[in-house]
Amino acid sequence: MLALLIVVLVYAIQFTVIARVLLRPGMLPTVRLSWVMVVAVVPIAGLFLYLLFGEVRLARGKVRRITEVLDSLAEAQRQTPAELAVPGPGARVPFATGTATSGFLAVTGNTARMLPEGDAEIDDLIEGIDAAVEHVHLLFYIWLPDAAGTRVAEAAIRAAGRGVAVRVLVDDLGSRALVRSALWERMQAAGVIAVRAAPVNYPLVSFVVHRLDVRNHRKVAVVDNAVAWCGSRNCADTAFLPKAKFGPWIDVLLRLQGPVVRQMQVVFFKDWLIYRPEDAALIRLLDQREPPREGGFTAQVIVTGPDQSRMSLVDTIAALLYGARQQVIVTTPYFVPDRPTLSALCAAARRGVEVTLILPARNDNWVVGAAAESHYDELLHAGVRLRAFGPGLLHSKIITVDGRLALIGSTNIDRRSFDLNYENAILIDSEEVTGVLDARQTDYMRRSVEVTLDEVMAWSRFRRIRNNSVALAEPLL
Repeated sequence: MLALLIVVLVYAIQFTVIARVLLRPGMLPTVRLSWVMVVAVVPIAGLFLYLLFGEVRLARGKVRRITEVLDSLAEAQRQTPAELAVPGPGARVPFATGTATSGFLAVTGNTARMLPEGDAEIDDLIEGIDAAVEHVHLLFYIWLPDAAGTRVAEAAIRAAGRGVAVRVLVDDLGSRALVRSALWERMQAAGVIAVRAAPVNYPLVSFVVHRLDVRNHRKVAVVDNAVAWCGSRNCADTAFLPKAKFGPWIDVLLRLQGPVVRQMQVVFFKDWLIYRPEDAALIRLLDQREPPREGGFTAQVIVTGPDQSRMSLVDTIAALLYGARQQVIVTTPYFVPDRPTLSALCAAARRGVEVTLILPARNDNWVVGAAAESHYDELLHAGVRLRAFGPGLLHSKIITVDGRLALIGSTNIDRRSFDLNYENAILIDSEEVTGVLDARQTDYMRRSVEVTLDEVMAWSRFRRIRNNSVALAEPLL
């Protein structure tokens, strides 16, 4: 009798969860079907999996604080007429989509310098911190207490020692090695205000309130409202010791000046004030505006996260791809595309656009690597050129279109970046900057090998079964 009651209870819970999946608003049909299958096929494990990963849940208190912060920054986020740009005909749709996604307008008068590959990227950031007069704002998903991470921390300590206001925000999971180290304590003791984003204090309790795998994946650095750094680089050595066997990690980083820096400052405040609401007066820093630079280019910050329900970066990427006429080059370490992105890539290649996709030859996450390989057949048949980068893990995230438009930042071409994590990117309309990024990607191609259709068709049955089996779970990755 007891066994029967347990079975009835399990089935009742199972049907309740399935009903919840079917009633959940905004869930893609493929995701909905996948969760129904998981809960139906593996009742007990499926229930726990759905509880852990099925819904993007944020704690009510955090949602309330996010709303308050966004309201307080609404006025400060506005641009002056002198800063506003009118994108050209081929750029209007991507920039309009970016504005609809996160509210930032296209601004003119920006300049950028791409930093040399390797730890020279960190050297430039340290020079910027050492030159700071008023404030240093740093936000990283991963900050390690290794050589590079320690050097940046020591620069922050020096800045705090000379009276500069230094604020550091790191993701609690991605930067767990730092926040549990003596270096973190040294920074705080020196006067650096160091805060953990999305803290994981009691994981066995916290997962009931919110999803623990929703992380702040952004990389933002702003000094004195005058200069900012944006790209894929975390605050760590290129060797990246936690996964040294995949190293070196190859990143891209831009040093920016002009009105777009203020937009990055707003992004930092959006995250900072969630955890430090007592610092609301800091918004006055946004009254300081860098004037547009003569001959500067048009740019726009785009941020996404689970607290945004209007649009996603997917929409901007789709606008870029469907607007392409001659050339598209995409570099990403993690390629688990949704159907709209995959279709846009294939459609561009089929209509004669030269589309090149550069991926790591060996991924640090075999599941993601297998999921990416499951799409090679379709991409190659459509005419997309595939390149596998071999010397290290290619971690750069770049999209360039027609030698004019570029998207660079923290966002991968995967569902986690599109739907779960907090991400930041910059959309650029500049032949000069895009040309420099194209040159960097051309260098990636030089260090990579072409993946051919014949090679993919010759893969073993086991490899194809593995890839396509993993792909079945793509909507849940």
